[in-house]
Amino acid sequence: MTPSDDLVCCPVCDTLHEIHGVEEGKRLRCVRCNTVIAVDRPEAIVRIVVLATTSLVLMFIVIFFPFLELRNGVFDSRASVFETAMTFNRGVMAPLAIAVTLFVIVLPVTRLVSFVWALGPLSFDRPPLPGAAFALRLAETLRPWAMAEIFMIGVAVALVKLGDLATLAMGPAFWSFAAIVFITALQDTQLSKYSIWTALDTASQR
Repeated sequence: MTPSDDLVCCPVCDTLHEIHGVEEGKRLRCVRCNTVIAVDRPEAIVRIVVLATTSLVLMFIVIFFPFLELRNGVFDSRASVFETAMTFNRGVMAPLAIAVTLFVIVLPVTRLVSFVWALGPLSFDRPPLPGAAFALRLAETLRPWAMAEIFMIGVAVALVKLGDLATLAMGPAFWSFAAIVFITALQDTQLSKYSIWTALDTASQR
């Protein structure tokens, strides 16, 4: 089999398909597992950029604004995600601080910035920026490691355990983080690797 730009591998079952373009409004599915492997969504790039930019703004709130507030009698404590991570930056707990900062803040922000860098100019019908292909590849690679939803599950468990010990109040960072989880899921539904890479290659050749 000779290499071809028209060959697309199914991301689920690895079946090879030969695609010569996608008609407007159509979806192409894998013949073996029925997974969507290509879709014509001209507006998808704009949506991805808008959602990624929105998530970046919300991440600023998550990092620097109060996440949770605990009240127990005269005791009152509130902290942002960044402040919480920094409380474990000494001794044997230092690796935990590094892990929280990396998986909850650094990697999600890096992935969002990569999307904006790679696809931002395309949303304005302009040529891509230098390194756009690397940025898009980086965003795809970081997808399993940007663990916003895992962090929210951990927070939910903590809320259940702490509910009987103190009065809890959710800060603006909590609701912003919840919005990011929803926006990220919505953004991933807009992703079609074939269509986005085809659009990036076409824009690069202008």
